[in-house]
Amino acid sequence: MRPLFPDYFRLHAKWRGNKPALLVDGQSLSWRDFNGRMNQVANALHADGVSRGKRAVIFMDNGRAMTELLFGLMKAGVASAPLNLSVSDAAIRAMIADCQADAIFVSAAHAARIDRLLTTMGREAPGLRICAGEAAGWTRYADWVKTGSTEEPTDRVQPDDILNIIYSSGTTGQPKGIVHTHQGRIDWAYDLASALRYNSQSRVMVTIGLYSNITWVGMLSSVVFGGSLLVADRFDADMCWTAIAKHGVTHFSMVPILFERLIDADPGPQVDTSAIGGMVSAGSPLRPDLRERIFSRFDCGITELYGLTEGVITTLDPEDATGRMASCGLPLPGSDLMILDETDQLCPSGQSGEILMTSRFLMPGYLNRDDATRDATYVDANGQHWLRTGDIGRLDADGYLYVVDRKKDMILSGGQNIYPQDIEAVLASHEGVSDVAVIGVPSRKWGETPLAIIASKGNGLDVKALREWANARLGKQQRIADVKLVDEVPRNPNGKVLKRELRAQFSGTEYD
Repeated sequence: MRPLFPDYFRLHAKWRGNKPALLVDGQSLSWRDFNGRMNQVANALHADGVSRGKRAVIFMDNGRAMTELLFGLMKAGVASAPLNLSVSDAAIRAMIADCQADAIFVSAAHAARIDRLLTTMGREAPGLRICAGEAAGWTRYADWVKTGSTEEPTDRVQPDDILNIIYSSGTTGQPKGIVHTHQGRIDWAYDLASALRYNSQSRVMVTIGLYSNITWVGMLSSVVFGGSLLVADRFDADMCWTAIAKHGVTHFSMVPILFERLIDADPGPQVDTSAIGGMVSAGSPLRPDLRERIFSRFDCGITELYGLTEGVITTLDPEDATGRMASCGLPLPGSDLMILDETDQLCPSGQSGEILMTSRFLMPGYLNRDDATRDATYVDANGQHWLRTGDIGRLDADGYLYVVDRKKDMILSGGQNIYPQDIEAVLASHEGVSDVAVIGVPSRKWGETPLAIIASKGNGLDVKALREWANARLGKQQRIADVKLVDEVPRNPNGKVLKRELRAQFSGTEYD
């Protein structure tokens, strides 16, 4: 059997034992110490009856405890379900019940909230409850983990065991549990690490919540080669610049809005960025103007990653970016993609259609949702399974992918398909616009028409003048009916606009 993550961690401890593995909460752990803590987590779980094949929910802030738990659960063969802290109570309750968790781990700041939910769940509530900190009715993590032996667990993880369940962001519907196996995740990490230029000397800065698959890009790509993780409790632009200067950060992955904040806080050339070998932008499209600012500051440039947690990835290497600043690049080696029209026929170059992809790390399916798995699967004439992404894209003459928009976000106006992302790109270039989203709203004449929701950079933005400015630059069918100002465009922690919330907010809006 090929080695899986638990094997890699054990061997890192054996051969790279003194090498730094983790810097978090002001503490540094070597690979020997980090592996020992993973083993303690795994053995404590097994002693409490949470054996290989069971599941655990993690509802925690970034920190040492959460990092140890995520990797310790891998050692135990217990599937982790790390949950987004910003979702509603109803969604959290549904996720805990859906994954049939036997254990739950929380930070002290969230214990009371989770307590209230668990009291309503009866037998569905997890039995083992551990808190990183002090909370009434919870076992303290620092005490619990010490009960586990530092020896390697005896029950060996198998390739088809579930490593984690990542719940979808819910930007287009109810969250779904995306299943990743141990074999799928190790393949995913290897293919990504190769494409993103990770190695044993990588020092990876983590600034996004550890529940996010964007975080797992850098995290797993680094640890598979025995690199080092620098885990921050949250994103702070000044902290990032300090870490780059102090720790010689080589890699990090963030969403576009965080890169924008990082560039805006640039302290200048006194911070040497020459150690950085790779940066990844993911989660939402990277605007060409922002990409150019990043290229001008960082010699390594930036890799645009388009992907779905389900197992879809393309990357645009910095060397290929010239003349393709709006592209998401090519599939990872060993992966494949195609563009299909509404009748499932291949689209020629330049024609937009739905993006489908296949890879060796494609998810086996959605947890407890055979219906959703079937809907997301396309089987070709050769029996190959492909994932329907729900995204609209096109390929240029050289095969580079351009993501046009979400299929569900497309606006149908007067029988014409309108892609909000095209309109958003124009509006984002206006000097008075800080953030933008475009949605379709009812039109008595056209069926639907575009509505622009704008967060301005300051007071005094003339929305009528902005609408005229934008419409002068848009195609006739793309012209926006109106502009609405908001304090902030709602986004999830991965940077995706929550258009469902905007549609609800402006549901009563209708135009001629």
